[in-house]
Amino acid sequence: MPAARLLAPFALLLVAVPAAAEEFAFLAAPHHDLNRVFRVNRETGEVGACQYAVKDGSVGVTLCFPAGEGAGAQEAGAYDLVATNHAKEAGVYRVDRRSGAMSVCYVLGEQTVCTPPAR
Repeated sequence: MPAARLLAPFALLLVAVPAAAEEFAFLAAPHHDLNRVFRVNRETGEVGACQYAVKDGSVGVTLCFPAGEGAGAQEAGAYDLVATNHAKEAGVYRVDRRSGAMSVCYVLGEQTVCTPPAR
């Protein structure tokens, strides 16, 4: 019985870890010739993107584009990412499943940007 009391706090940690795994959603851009993946914070709506780049003499690098204009934190919501079926589309939609608002997000220069939300 004393061992069970000692392990109880660690059991709570194991239960909390899966909840944190749902904080972000990820989606590849639908463009067939682009190796870019977008991420959205499900609660805040902040969007970013990363892609692989070749670097001579190494295994390559991961280039990440932080949130820029319109891609920062929004009003609290239930955000997700949705891609179109357009084979040459480099951006994705950020959708708020609570309000129905949508923005188009894409990489511009060295930042991820999003259009103003609309319904």
